[in-house]
Amino acid sequence: MENSPADEAPRWLDEEERRAWLGLIAVMRRLEHALDTQLREEGLTHFEYGVMAPLSEAPQRELRMSALAAYAEGSLSRLSQVVARLERKGYIRRRPDPADGRYTLATLTDEGHQKMVSAAPGHVAEVRRLVFDPLTKAQVKQLAQIGRRILYAIAPDHAAADLHRDTSG
Repeated sequence: MENSPADEAPRWLDEEERRAWLGLIAVMRRLEHALDTQLREEGLTHFEYGVMAPLSEAPQRELRMSALAAYAEGSLSRLSQVVARLERKGYIRRRPDPADGRYTLATLTDEGHQKMVSAAPGHVAEVRRLVFDPLTKAQVKQLAQIGRRILYAIAPDHAAADLHRDTSG
C-alpha cells in the first residue's frame, strides 16, 4: 500500500522558500489591487479588462464564452456575471453560436473596442511601471520561465493552452 501525503511528515518551507512564498503571495495580492485601482479610473475592473482584452484581439472581436473563460482565468459562472455587467454598459454583446447553438458567442462592441483603446495605454504603462521596469531583461526571461513552471505544476493538462500567452518560444 502506498503512503498518502497525509501519512508523510510535512516538508516545511526552509527560510529561503518561506521568503519566496510570502513575496509571491504579496505580489499576487498587491499587483491585482494596483492594476484594479488604475483601471477603475477608466470605469473597468482588472477582471473586466481581462475579459475584454482577448475579445479585442480575436477575429471579428468574438469568442465562445468557454474560450473566453479560459483566457480570463475565471469560471464560466463568474464570467457570465461579468459579461452581463459589460453588456449593460454596452461593451459586449452575447448571441448563440450559429455554427453550434449549444455555445454562446461574446462579441466586443464598437463601444467596447473604444473603451479598450482608451484604457489600454494607461494599463500597459502601469504594468510596465510595476512589473517590467524594475527588472532586467534576464529577470523578465526568468519570470516568464518561472510562471510557466508554476502553471504547469498547477494544471499540467492546461499548460499547453497557456502557451497562447507566450510568444517567446
